[in-house]
Amino acid sequence: MDRRVTLTVKEQKRLKVITEMEAERMRGHEAAEMLGLSLRQVRRLLAVYRKEGAAGLAHGNRGRPSPRRTPEEVRGYILKLAREVYHDYNDTHFAEKLAEQHNLYVSRSTVRRLRRSIGQGSPRKRRAPRHRSRRERYVQSGMLLQIDGSHHKWLEKRGPKIVLIAAIDDATNEVPYALFRDQEDAAGYFELMQAISQSHGLPLAVYADQHTIFQSPSKPTIEQQLSGELPRTQFGRLMDELAIEPIPALSPQAKGRIERLFGTLQDRLVKELRESQASTIDQANETLLSYLPRFNERFSVSPAQPGSAYRSWPDDLRPQDVFCFKHQRIVSNDNTISFDGNQLQIPPGPQRTSYARARVDVHQLLDGRLRICYKGETLITYEPAAPGPVRVGKFAPAAQPSSPPPPAKPKQPQQRKPYKPAPDHPWRRYPTASRTNR
Repeated sequence: MDRRVTLTVKEQKRLKVITEMEAERMRGHEAAEMLGLSLRQVRRLLAVYRKEGAAGLAHGNRGRPSPRRTPEEVRGYILKLAREVYHDYNDTHFAEKLAEQHNLYVSRSTVRRLRRSIGQGSPRKRRAPRHRSRRERYVQSGMLLQIDGSHHKWLEKRGPKIVLIAAIDDATNEVPYALFRDQEDAAGYFELMQAISQSHGLPLAVYADQHTIFQSPSKPTIEQQLSGELPRTQFGRLMDELAIEPIPALSPQAKGRIERLFGTLQDRLVKELRESQASTIDQANETLLSYLPRFNERFSVSPAQPGSAYRSWPDDLRPQDVFCFKHQRIVSNDNTISFDGNQLQIPPGPQRTSYARARVDVHQLLDGRLRICYKGETLITYEPAAPGPVRVGKFAPAAQPSSPPPPAKPKQPQQRKPYKPAPDHPWRRYPTASRTNR
């Protein structure tokens, strides 16, 4: 029975050389040199050609399944997971989940080949790249942090809209800290920097966009013009006090490292939140904190220089004295200040009894409390009326302050003395005058 096979280009070349050798128009060592084989191998091919013809030159394993082929039941199980559970995962993430959750160790190329066989493409659409100049990484961790916020449907349809605020080290791709907030605000970046400074240290520089949280759109006042100062935001004031250099980014591509971070987290972190069934901002933060160590282990790289450029926190500086929103007020004659439409009373202090017309500092702490200070000493602290996220310049005091003024001493009622008229009072002269007139 004739066997028909289709020879590859390489096998067709062998066939031509073997036929020339069979016709004695080419010697064995010449055929071996042309095919890149040994003389013994060429003679073996000639023997197979004489016995089976051209079909004998085809590879013997053609048409046979590979012994390393993934078993059919495993392939079916992977395709089932790809259709039902991991339909919106990319190929690399899907392969990692198969190893972590299902103890199936297959390569990314195998996963890609199986998914393409059922017409399942990558969920991420990539735009054509544009030519840009590459900026080399900083050589040591802690030299530059890129910070930004990402607005995305992190909880999908299970919960409210939240914003991810994160930082990434330019040298190592490590995410030192990240958190979810109900909106992108200055308080979220204050919490971010406070957590990083207490766990890693103070970075040398921070790279951020030109959001009004970082860059003030206000024009300088006359006093600032005379002193040569520029208007600062609360975050800018924080950077100055911590000696951290703020660097503004002129385009999203300039801070591409954190933009790519958000692209990866929008793909992977969304699945982690879905698996944990997170539906509130507190649950989302718990899932995020447990996921960050695994993320850093997977995506961080080694810096060009060992060591760390993070600066240690000063021993003589309290975090709550820096990580707060600072305002200034002038005390009214009745020893009150106005803050967000509320009149806040200032009690007599150790430095002076009355603070009328004095300039005091108002510190809005990240835990919601409001602290009134004069020359570095706290006069009184007000508790917020209700717990909730801190807003710059917004505060509603509770019914009673946490440090109420001392009670005033009760006034003793004065005893009234009886009035005694003078000797020449008309009342004393009245009876005499009446008798004289009669």
